[in-house]
Amino acid sequence: MSDLPFGFSMPNDPDDESGRRSGDSGSGAGSGRPGGGDSGMPDGFPFGDPQQMANMLRQFADMMSSQPAPGAPEAGQTSSTSGINWDMVKNIARHAVSQQGDPSVPPSDYARIEEALRLADLWLDQATDLPSGLQTAQAWSRSEWIEKTMDSWAQLCDPLTAKTVQAMGQNLPEEMASVAGPLLGMIQQMGGMMVGQQAGQAIGGLAQEVIGTTDIGLPLAGEGNAALLPSGVFRFSEGLEIPEDEVRLYLAAREAAVHRLYSHVPWLRSHVSRLVEEYASGMSFDVSGLEDKLGEIDLTNPEALQEVMSGGMGSEGLLQPEDTPQQKAALTRLETTLALIEGWVATVVARAVSERLPQSGALAETTRRRRATGGPAEHTFAALVGLELRPRRLREAGALWSALEEARGVEGRDAVWQHPDLMPTAADLDDPDAFVHGRSEFEGVDFDISSLTDPDGSERPKPGEEPGEGPGDEDKDGK
Repeated sequence: MSDLPFGFSMPNDPDDESGRRSGDSGSGAGSGRPGGGDSGMPDGFPFGDPQQMANMLRQFADMMSSQPAPGAPEAGQTSSTSGINWDMVKNIARHAVSQQGDPSVPPSDYARIEEALRLADLWLDQATDLPSGLQTAQAWSRSEWIEKTMDSWAQLCDPLTAKTVQAMGQNLPEEMASVAGPLLGMIQQMGGMMVGQQAGQAIGGLAQEVIGTTDIGLPLAGEGNAALLPSGVFRFSEGLEIPEDEVRLYLAAREAAVHRLYSHVPWLRSHVSRLVEEYASGMSFDVSGLEDKLGEIDLTNPEALQEVMSGGMGSEGLLQPEDTPQQKAALTRLETTLALIEGWVATVVARAVSERLPQSGALAETTRRRRATGGPAEHTFAALVGLELRPRRLREAGALWSALEEARGVEGRDAVWQHPDLMPTAADLDDPDAFVHGRSEFEGVDFDISSLTDPDGSERPKPGEEPGEGPGDEDKDGK
């Protein structure tokens, strides 16, 4: 049996035992085979005695709830609407990073990062019309990043994970559903616990890769709370042959730019959250794999049920997401918004640092590739929630903002953020010139206003004519 539910393993962590095997004893598993009873059992029921099945499911639920992970929260802590206990997720993530080593930030590194954030924020004053958004400038360890961003992860991911958990309990084989009754809720609860364990491992993996609080284009610690991770800055700079001070200042400028944007565009965070919720509401799953597997397993063995559900989502998993028109439309809008955020940040930062950091061009290209491809843990997280929070049209978005700046100046470029209705669409990324210069779909069409008619069908007078003086009026009057 895999140590990790849903079959994910964390990078560089092949031996994580984390206490999840304590349920090997005392669970009552393996005490018998199904099929021993026939009282009240429907014909063709594939799992044997329904009462025995119920007992085994309860035992499995007890086994799972008794050992979420080292440091899991105490009983009584609340779960989200998806059935996931995000306090447990946080503790699992912190345990994952502590296994890899997570020293506290030394005072010297803290001072260098705080200074870089403040200095880079001053540089941005000359590159954007939006004022500073920094309230705090800090350096964090990986554990601190997990602690201070978990509320945002819960808010962002809850609509997506809720659909996954819901699919586990509402798409059982008909024979099982007909007798399971209240056990359906128990299956959802077990699913929520396993998804929560996986989420903790995935976020712990992300903590190994992130640089600051804005890596996904959203200030995960709240607007104004800027921070960089010294370990993330060092990892980013590996192999670049660029002085670390220059790398730190460039990354600090990106961090500060995102905080400016969100601090002074009040509708932006809720807009991104709403698009994620729209995407989640359109999610649909092909559960044929789940139905087939549940029809084959021996439910007297709780470990067998956990192993069956370890497939998770994706092309090889039990729950395979299916594209729906609603989901595709929401995904397009979300990807466009993320691309516009990233494109604006890249444009503003380039303007602020191009004459101050000699290697800014190379740093910009490295950042663009990193945002476009993502790291291993980011892909794992995408598999968990069914959504990749990465923009796909970075170059087009950057070109649009640069063209806006050239045509309208810095103030005109930033004025587009005043209202969501003013924002470019995916079609505008295809034809930025039309958006920049305000070309309408009617431009170039030769209108003859003399041919316009009133709502009742009568012809309007030409300019300079009084009503009744147009051609044909004498016929209409019988004169």
